[in-house]
Amino acid sequence: MKDTLWVILQKNESSTRYETERLLESCPDTIAPQLVLHPTVDIIVSREDRRSIRVKGKVLELPKVAIPRTGSGTGFFGMSILRHLERLEVPVINTASAIEATRDKLYSTQVFAEHHIPVPKTMLIKHPANTGLVEREIGFPCVVKIFAGSYGKGVYLVHNRREFQDFIDFAHGIKEDEAIIVQEYVDSNPGQDVRVMVVGGKAIGAMKRSAQDGSFKANITRGGVGENYPLDDEIIDISQKTAQALGLDVAGIDLLFDGDHYKVCEANSAPGFQGFEKCTGIDVAKSIIDYALTKY
Repeated sequence: MKDTLWVILQKNESSTRYETERLLESCPDTIAPQLVLHPTVDIIVSREDRRSIRVKGKVLELPKVAIPRTGSGTGFFGMSILRHLERLEVPVINTASAIEATRDKLYSTQVFAEHHIPVPKTMLIKHPANTGLVEREIGFPCVVKIFAGSYGKGVYLVHNRREFQDFIDFAHGIKEDEAIIVQEYVDSNPGQDVRVMVVGGKAIGAMKRSAQDGSFKANITRGGVGENYPLDDEIIDISQKTAQALGLDVAGIDLLFDGDHYKVCEANSAPGFQGFEKCTGIDVAKSIIDYALTKY
């Protein structure tokens, strides 16, 4: 009987299909890969039967390793599944705690600063916002972020006091108790950044992303164009330290150009890699599977 590997998703949709299919097809013949969706999972906790996890109503043999692909969208139910598997001693790539740390943009920035990783100057604000303090400490233009987001969602560039106050009023009009992150705008190369893929603690390649619509966000999913970018000692060091600081086995680290150096924009715990594979020629899926299979 073959060992099983689970790829875990909230739901099977077009935005995640490429990565899911690549991971499943990259498993060797000795492994039986299985796609597991959150709605099909039931967890029963009891002292007598700690192995009680059901998929589609059936008790299955536990996988030898699990790869969640839910990233910043992982909610309470998804975290519960991952923690349950971890308690059952199933290696999870990435762990629930690493995903949770990564999805909280303020906490992850605090971790970066603690580990002396260069980041844009960051400030947490709440309603009512002290615009004068933001202008003195961060300055305009600045980047504002909500706490959880991916693919460039929840990230905005405001150019002056008026735009900032309008945005804050709008955001708090939707959710009054929403806390918001404000960061300095690192503008050495506007509309460009570097995505570094880290697997098993090692940077395996990098891609420069360039916006094509005048936006300051260069995400490939937003129409940005990617090109292979050479790894140098600084990129390797900063990206590997970032992944390690958050406890990420697999990570997409986004770096901003800061003159001749770099600052970490953010980390991603379930990075997309369709554009990355295309422009770099690196088999990211195989790298992830090969690493995952070393964990049991």
